[in-house]
Amino acid sequence: MIHLITGGERSGKSSYAQNLALQLSNSPIYVATARKWDSDFQNRIDRHQLERDERWTNIEKEKHLSEIDFSGKVALIDCVTLWLTNFFVDNKNDVTLSLQEAKKEFLLIANQENATLIIVTNEIGMGVHAATEIGRKFTELQGWMNQFLASNADEVVLMVSGIPVKIKGENSKF
Repeated sequence: MIHLITGGERSGKSSYAQNLALQLSNSPIYVATARKWDSDFQNRIDRHQLERDERWTNIEKEKHLSEIDFSGKVALIDCVTLWLTNFFVDNKNDVTLSLQEAKKEFLLIANQENATLIIVTNEIGMGVHAATEIGRKFTELQGWMNQFLASNADEVVLMVSGIPVKIKGENSKF
């Protein structure tokens, strides 16, 4: 089962995803994809870690999520945007190669037996047009990956101002 949770910055995606994971398991896995770029980012990571108690197994993995055994487990992957950033930077802003590598990794984890994946991503293309070429390229990468993830997800929820709006799955049109 794949749940995709998407929305804008500070829309409530992570909180919703964490609550969902705890509804589905007494001991979910939290996969943090963030790279520690600077002290501000480290503070953000620390704040997120404080939100999780002893029920969680925390794993930090920047790119190769397929190295984690998700079989028979509930896992929250937070988030696709930071995960894609790692591919994008390592591939010197090559959108095609980054998308290809990220899709390959996703398919490897999606095919693990009896895994329940809750994947958090950002809708960055709904905001201001990126001012730089690199920003526009990353927005394209994020948009294409989000479309790929949504097409493979069993359920897609769009968070709007803290309110979950189911756009794919049971009791929705899609």
